[in-house]
Formats: sequence, structure tokens, C-alpha cells
Amino acid sequence: MKGILGRLSPFAQTGAARAGSAGTTTTAVREYTIDELARQAGTTVRNVRAYQDRGIIPPPERRGRAGVYNAEHLSRLRIIGQLLARGYTLSSIGELIEALDQGQNLAQVIGIESAVASPWTDEQPMTYSLPDLIKLFEGNFDPRVLATVVDLDILQQQGAKFVAPSPKMIIAAAELVKTGIPLADMLDVVSQLRANVERAAEAMVQLIDKHLLEKYGDGLPPPEESAEIGDLIWRLRPLVEMAVHAEVSRAMQRAATQHLGDRLSHVLEQFERARLQGAAQADSDDA
Repeated sequence: MKGILGRLSPFAQTGAARAGSAGTTTTAVREYTIDELARQAGTTVRNVRAYQDRGIIPPPERRGRAGVYNAEHLSRLRIIGQLLARGYTLSSIGELIEALDQGQNLAQVIGIESAVASPWTDEQPMTYSLPDLIKLFEGNFDPRVLATVVDLDILQQQGAKFVAPSPKMIIAAAELVKTGIPLADMLDVVSQLRANVERAAEAMVQLIDKHLLEKYGDGLPPPEESAEIGDLIWRLRPLVEMAVHAEVSRAMQRAATQHLGDRLSHVLEQFERARLQGAAQADSDDA
């Protein structure tokens, strides 16, 4: 079992190189401590160590006394989590991984999963204490909304600290709060947006499954085709991002124009009403 993830498929190498040339985070360079790895995979440090002991995931790279994990470890943990959620035991998962490694390089399976699920942003998580958040929001951060913020995964609680997967989102929220927009109202919008984005993401993944993977039935692509499929998914990623950004821009422009038009119409109505009243008053004075 040792070294399974070290044998990256040709897809993983070429896909990572392509993403790197585009200036985005890649599976080749993203590294994690064991705490960060567990958090990103939605599991615990204890579980990560237990999986290593069982040989289900390989050990980290050692750098001095520190262990360094990479995106292939993360992909493996996500696959394990998916199988556990479907009711499989760790023993059966270990046997499946071993069988896959003997018959088809598991790195090819990991490669396809990485193309879909590896980080789509180069943001680095940032850790805040509650006083940090209150200071950032200039005293307008209500601790009572923390439960909602954590539920939305905007912040991830780690003991007395809070980790922001996207610090940009926290900073943007703080700036909007400073303008007078209540944080609770913003969270309502984020919740609605989350539901819509998740539906769109599900539809996009279903397209990939239907047009790229469905022909293989319930099985995996043959090794000679796995690299090509992974490579294609890597090429689709920036197209998906561009489509999402374009649609958000279109929707924002439409909404802003509509609301500005409504406001201007209201102003014009008041202006016209005042003009008519003025004209009527002038006629009355002339009479």
C-alpha cells in the first residue's frame, strides 16, 4: 500500500502543470498540516492517523519533525469519507483500495477526483479569534450570529478560534457591515446564494458524469482513458468559472439596473407631481 499516491497518473501531472501555468492553485503544490488536512476533508486528526495506521492512506512527507500532506492525501480522504457515508467499513474500503491498486493504478481514480474536487481558489485560510472578528467589524460583529456563520461554513470553529476558508469573504462582509448593512441580512442572502450555486454545481457535475463517465456504467474508466478524462475535466474548470462569473455579473447588472430604474421612476413621479402642483398653484394665483 505504501507509495500509492506517489505514482501520479500522466493526467495528474499534465493537469497540474496546466493549472500552474494559468496561475491557479494546483494539486502539485497545495500542502497541508494534519490539522488543515482533516478540516478540509471534513474528518478528524484522530481519523487521519487511524487511516495511516491501517495503510488506507500513505504517511506524510517528513520535513524535520513536521508531517506535510498534499492534495492527493485530501482526495483519498474524500473518497474514504464518501464510501463510509454509503455504509462501507474501513476494512472493506482497505480491501477495495488494495484491489484497485493491483488492477488499476489508484492514482488514475484519484486524478479524476482531484480534477473535480481540488481547490478552485488560491486563497489561504486565515484564523481569527472572537476579539479579532469584533475588531475587524469595528464592534458590529454580533456573537449571536456565529452559529449561522459556522453552519454556512464561512467560519470553521477550532476550539476558541475560527478558521475562514475564504478570508476575502470575511473582509468583504466587514466592509459591507461598515456601510450599515446588517450581517444577519447578508447571511440570509448568502444562504439563498449557496442553495442556488449548489444546484448549479450539481447540474454541472451531472453533465460531466453523463457525457464523460456514463458510458462506463457503474465501473471505472479503463486506465488508458482515465488520463484523457481527467485532462478534459481540468480544461473544463476555467470554463465553468468563467461561466459562473459571467452569469453573476449579468444578474447583478440586471438587478442593479432594475432597482435603479425603480428608484429613478419614483423620483420622476415625485418631480412630475410637484411640477403639476406648481402649475395648478400658478393658475390659481393668476385667477
